[in-house]
Amino acid sequence: MASPYTDLDRPPLSSRGLERALVTPESLWTRIDVRAETASTNADVAAAAMRGEPEGLVVVAERQTAGRGRRDRQWTSPPRAGLTLSVLLRPGPAVPTGGYGWLPLLAGVALLEAVQRVAEVEAGLKWPNDLLVGKGKCAGILAEVAGDAVVVGIGLNVSTRADELPETTGLPATSLKLAGAASADRDPLLRALLRGIAGWYGGWRDAGGDAELAGLLAAYRRGCSTIGREVRVLLPGGGEIRGEATAVDGDGQLVIRSADGGTHRVSAGDVLHVR
Repeated sequence: MASPYTDLDRPPLSSRGLERALVTPESLWTRIDVRAETASTNADVAAAAMRGEPEGLVVVAERQTAGRGRRDRQWTSPPRAGLTLSVLLRPGPAVPTGGYGWLPLLAGVALLEAVQRVAEVEAGLKWPNDLLVGKGKCAGILAEVAGDAVVVGIGLNVSTRADELPETTGLPATSLKLAGAASADRDPLLRALLRGIAGWYGGWRDAGGDAELAGLLAAYRRGCSTIGREVRVLLPGGGEIRGEATAVDGDGQLVIRSADGGTHRVSAGDVLHVR
């Protein structure tokens, strides 16, 4: 395997340094496992969850060979060009399982705030699980249930160059560096992201999963670039809805007003921004 120091613009992450900064008795995080390569961080964390691993595990891959997005789309990145990680959460019994749908949106808020603070780029959230920077997709989020746990995976393009970006059928892919980020240093980005997830998660769980009471709903609405846009939503079972995205409700659903004046609430689907 090639040395992780061959590309000086992409230094490796340090498990020891990250754990010193983030794993404390008061912290959500219990273990940060940085791996040179793995097939899928979500699969790794899901397997750990089924073995009884406690909440707070973070698995970070410097290179992921079989990552998945929604609808089993592949997510690939050159070694150390991005942040590819999954976290293990066990919200129950404080939060009913019906509220778990907020977890990918919560991660999106934390990711947006970390990118704005560290990279200093204009960014927004495309409902339900994409981070947009400029006119391109810079990150995706995938949450999966594993027994009584939830695994939240995040893939963020940080220093990915134009010729390394994957082909897409929807929005073009981009990276923080291509968008003119003030910093493409993954270490402070990851620290900010994990601190943000921990902060929002603690407040949301203390509120019993009530996103409005926790302030999460308002934060998501502020950062959501889908609200106010004309959209086309491709539904999981086939069919589609067209109209104006007017809000995200307390259950995390996208509220759409169609041309005939009807109101539709969508809990899952692929959203295309029409204009």
